[in-house]
Amino acid sequence: MDTLIKHSPEAEDAHPERRGTAAPSQTFETPGIKPMGRPSFTTRAVMRIVAWIERLNLRSARHGNPPVYDLETFPWARDLEREWQLIRTELDRVLVRKADLPSFHDISTDVSTISTDAGWKTFFLTGYGHTSANNTALCPETWRIVQKIPGLQTAMFSIFEPGKHLPAHRGPYNGVLRLHLGLKVPDHPDKIAIRIDREVRHWQEGRALIFDDAFEHEAWNHSDETRVVLFVDFNKPLRFPANLINALLLRIAIFTPFIKEGADNHSAWEKKFYAEAEALRNAAKPQ
Repeated sequence: MDTLIKHSPEAEDAHPERRGTAAPSQTFETPGIKPMGRPSFTTRAVMRIVAWIERLNLRSARHGNPPVYDLETFPWARDLEREWQLIRTELDRVLVRKADLPSFHDISTDVSTISTDAGWKTFFLTGYGHTSANNTALCPETWRIVQKIPGLQTAMFSIFEPGKHLPAHRGPYNGVLRLHLGLKVPDHPDKIAIRIDREVRHWQEGRALIFDDAFEHEAWNHSDETRVVLFVDFNKPLRFPANLINALLLRIAIFTPFIKEGADNHSAWEKKFYAEAEALRNAAKPQ
């Protein structure tokens, strides 16, 4: 495991019920957190199919099913790290208008099951078939770099404001893996971390962390400074035929109401954001 992204015994100290030698497992819900979904008949039927595919994915994973992956499993991650400062430069440009960025739950309403305040902000580049022409134009180097990631599904800046704590939850589907690249990480490892299953990890600027968000995880920023990572989802490497089924399911997901609603919400925010930017530019022009 990458020694510069530290494992911490805090995970077991904070969660004594997790001690022991049992193998990590993926569950379909987290006690105390309502499901991130809509309880319609159609949704329940679809989720039964997804549950079957998830079991197939677990059996077909090319690199096993660890909660956290060794970076050497994905050689392209080191290339991403080498260009992190180009991404950070573009992030700094975005953060000039941090107050105008959307909260995650304003774009993806199902996130309101775990976050309803302004402590988790986002700046989307692409997500499940929907790419922001304006945002990628504002961050051309970041967009160039993330397009090299095999099986790219989502790329955005994930901004944790001071005091933010995401409660324990699991992602909606285990056919993707998640990457966090530290871009702006205050030097407070005792106050800023993410727990994935039994492991607590600490972000570092310029270093990548790859994990399976289908395991229960939680994240926090208990410092008085902002933390930002590049947040990426990419296809989990699977053997045939699971790889084809996974690709088909992710393709179909683009047309679901959940994804379409998020795209519409983002388009509405984007229109306002760039209209305000244009108004500011015009106001600054000499009369």
